[in-house]
Formats: sequence, C-alpha cells, structure tokens
Amino acid sequence: MDRQEQPTRAWVLHPDIKSSDPRKDSGRRSAEHALGEGVALTAALPGLEVAGQTIVPLPKVRPGFLFGSGKTNELGNMLADNEVELVIVDGPLTPVQQRNLEKAWSVKILDRTGLILEIFSDRAQTREGVLQVEMAALSYQRTRLVRAWTHLERQRGGLGFVGGPGETQIEADRRAIDDQIVRLRRQLEKVVKTRDLHRSARAKVPYPIVALVGYTNAGKSTLFNYLTGAKVMAKDMLFATLDPTMRSVKLPSGRDVILSDTVGFISELPTELVASFRATLEEVLSADLILHVRDISHPDTETQAKDVAEILSTLGIGEDTKQIEVWNKLDLVDDASREALMIRAERSDDHFAISALTGQGLDDLLEVVSDSLTDPKTEETIVLPWSDGRKRAWLFEQGVVEAERQEEDGFHLDLLWTARQKKRYREL
Repeated sequence: MDRQEQPTRAWVLHPDIKSSDPRKDSGRRSAEHALGEGVALTAALPGLEVAGQTIVPLPKVRPGFLFGSGKTNELGNMLADNEVELVIVDGPLTPVQQRNLEKAWSVKILDRTGLILEIFSDRAQTREGVLQVEMAALSYQRTRLVRAWTHLERQRGGLGFVGGPGETQIEADRRAIDDQIVRLRRQLEKVVKTRDLHRSARAKVPYPIVALVGYTNAGKSTLFNYLTGAKVMAKDMLFATLDPTMRSVKLPSGRDVILSDTVGFISELPTELVASFRATLEEVLSADLILHVRDISHPDTETQAKDVAEILSTLGIGEDTKQIEVWNKLDLVDDASREALMIRAERSDDHFAISALTGQGLDDLLEVVSDSLTDPKTEETIVLPWSDGRKRAWLFEQGVVEAERQEEDGFHLDLLWTARQKKRYREL
C-alpha cells in the first residue's frame, strides 16, 4: 500500500479539568462519555485511525503547555511508543499551547474546534456549506499562523490540517488570509441572496415547515428518510448530515408539510460555526414546528438535550415556536426501559417515544404533528398602499381575503387567517 493511502495514526486526549467549585462539576458530563464523543468525532473524519485514547486528569490548566511538565513528558513518551502522528485534544487549545505541544511531542495537534471544522469541511456538499466552513476556518485559523494555510491549494476534502500539501508547512501570512476572507464573503453574499429568493418563493407555498433538530447522531436523518422516502445520508456517525435538506411530506391526515433535516448540534460547538451556519439554520428560525429528536438510548441524553436547548436559544428560537420532544432509538433500550419511556411519553402532550428505524410510535407522533399545525383563524383588517400589489396578490393566493374595499389610502382587506399565514406574510 502506498504511504499516502495509509491512515494517519491518531490519539485522542481528553483533558478532565476539575473546577475549584464542586457545584460546577456536578453539572458536567462524565469524562468517559466526553472522551467517547471525542473518539467518535475523530473516527468520523476519513483517513484517521484511532490508535488510542486517554483521559488526562487536569487539576490546573498551564498557560504554556496545558499540562504540567511531568505529564507533558509522560504523554510524549506514550505517543512516541505508539508511533502516533496526530493528537486530538478534546477541548480548546490556545495557539501557544498548540505550538508548544507540537514542538514537544513532534506530532501534529488538533483541538476540538479544529477537528470539527475539518469534519465540516470534508462533509459540506452545497456551495453555501463549503463557503461557510471556509469562512469559519479562516476565522479560527487567523490567530494560528503556525502552519500552512493549505486549503487554498488543497487536493482533498477537508481543510488540510491533517495532511496533504500542508506537510510542507508553508506559512500563510495574515494579509493572505484577510484577502481570502474578503473574497469568500463576497461569494457568500451572492449565495445568500439566492437563498433569500428561494425562501421568498417558499413563503408563497401554503405548507407549514417542520424542522428536525437535535444532537448529532440522534437519528434525525433516519427519521427524515422514513417519513419522506428520501435517501439522505444516515449513518451511525457524528455529523453525517451537514447541508439542510427539505422535502414535501403528506401526513396521514392528508395535510402537506415541508420537512427540514438540519445539521446536528454538539456540545461546545465552535463559536465560528454558530455564526457562519446561522443562514443554514434559518430553516429552523422560520419553522412552524420543531421536532427535537433525542437519542434516548445514549447515557448522556439529558446533557445533550440541554446543549441543544442552549443552541436553539442562541439562534433566537423563542417560546412562540412550538416544540415536540421525540425520544428516538427505542429499539436500542432494554424492555423495561422501553416500557417506562412509553408510559412517561403517554402522560405528556409534547413528548413521544419512537424508533425511526422500526417505525414504532410514529403514527401517534404524526397525528399530533398534524393537530399542532391546524391553527385557529382570526379576523383582521389591513390596509395596503396602491403600490403593494405583490402582497395583495399573495393574500389572494392564500385564500385569506374575505372582502376588499378600495379607498383613498389604498386597499382595505378583511382577512381570515392563521398565525402561520400572518407570519409568512410578514416575511414577504
């Protein structure tokens, strides 16, 4: 086998940072589960082989190396003995810490943010997705001019942090990065304008939007495929879906809805990605109903749910958007747990226990989805200026105009519409 085709041997280190306040530690996810997620993230990137994993207790963060000198040497010897080529530090690293550890251990290092950016770059398919990832990576990389800015000439998917032309370590200067940011921002503005046109077109469609959100690998794409018959990538892998996918679905009640599958959330999502993927997640912002899909079989499911809730809040999802919690992967829990979950769900109006793989519980879920989208109608009179024929035409297309009078100040329209239709009207 050619050397370039051999996987890069990677080792995952999870720094278990202890807080001086025991109350803060009580809400943290366990180090074992955090390490497991770090390993899963590493395994999600093609070309890497997870050679090993270690939890590193860290009573105090050292500004220069993260770890103390003794632990740094100990880890360096372990990495050398195992012929490790890449170290994944499952947590944040400052540029100084990364540079010092790379020099001390003679290996390449990625922190959690760098790894997630690399995965996103490898998976992004749409033009907008690619541009957003590169913008996020530039923002992250701008302060880390210790390696080549290789994705400007990359020969593979991904940002080049792991291998490829970056092996030459040709350092890009800050001006080159700034020029690239300007160029990408202009390209992204053009793409966003196209998205705005598509969103305006969707506003004319009298179908409500149902958005699937949840922690990465919760089973959103499996549920999406089950309901739509689509063939969206659905694997037992973190970040299997990155680009938003939308399909029209006819519910058992006969009602048509638009179902949107979105990128999975994750704890400590890089701030660069939260900002740059805001446009991608606009489908969630404009949704009439959010289905929060949870992997109920995961030992950290409660913590994952809190992470999703925090990100939704960051995105500006308010209490006015109805949400239903979908406890997925019933097929992976034992019989006693499955029965207990189903009883708990039956006692709630906005929690449903299902298996997207087998279809268990989906009929009840879809019935409630349909009922949730049957909005009561209210009467209202609005005045449109003579020049606003586009909005007037839209209202007639929606069939919400009960009566119309033409007066000196414009069209006086008596409407009978739902809150959803009113929301769509404001988005025009």
